[in-house]
Amino acid sequence: MFFLSPLRHCRRTAIAVLIDLGRLVVLAAYSRTALAAELRDWIREMAAKNPPWGEERISNELSLKLGIRVSPRTVARYRHTGPVRQPDPKQRWLTFVRNHAKAIVACDFFVVVTASFRLLYVFVVLDQGTRRVLHHNVTDHPTADWTLQQFRETLSGDHSHRFVIHDRDSIFSGELDEGVRVIRTPVQAPKANAVCERFGGTLRRECLDFLIPIHELHLKRILSE
Repeated sequence: MFFLSPLRHCRRTAIAVLIDLGRLVVLAAYSRTALAAELRDWIREMAAKNPPWGEERISNELSLKLGIRVSPRTVARYRHTGPVRQPDPKQRWLTFVRNHAKAIVACDFFVVVTASFRLLYVFVVLDQGTRRVLHHNVTDHPTADWTLQQFRETLSGDHSHRFVIHDRDSIFSGELDEGVRVIRTPVQAPKANAVCERFGGTLRRECLDFLIPIHELHLKRILSE
């Protein structure tokens, strides 16, 4: 009878285990490649038939309905099949803002909650070039007429501003008649009005997070100081 020494037996067992592991790795890689190709088609089809869906929604749909876990980053990689459009540097939003900063005023609304849980709306107008606050006011019921009046008070008389930047809220009237051109920011692009967004964040972090206004007059005094 032929017997293997314990050391030789361990070596043969280790070699067999390594061979089996190698086969598993190859099979896993092959199955992953085949599944990825099929997943690409599913992701592209879902994105084409449901344009409002983002990467997170497609990832959740694959996980809940098909049991396939795919990260949103992977979905973003394969959802677009066409070439990526490179914007023209001459037509970029940032280029326009930098070239005309001294002639632009930016405006926005901010919501503030009082001590009695009442909602107040702060309207602020900033000079894009100097970051200086040109005008601010507070109201509990903003309307298009009220907003238009704030513009008239800000841009009354002789001024050098030619553009007004604000978002696409319907509260902004399209009848601004102070010799300026209204430019609305792109959809869901808060960074396009970064000056006002930064001002609102600073106002909350350095003031309203430590001091809760009691009423509308109190909030106006806080903003004036």
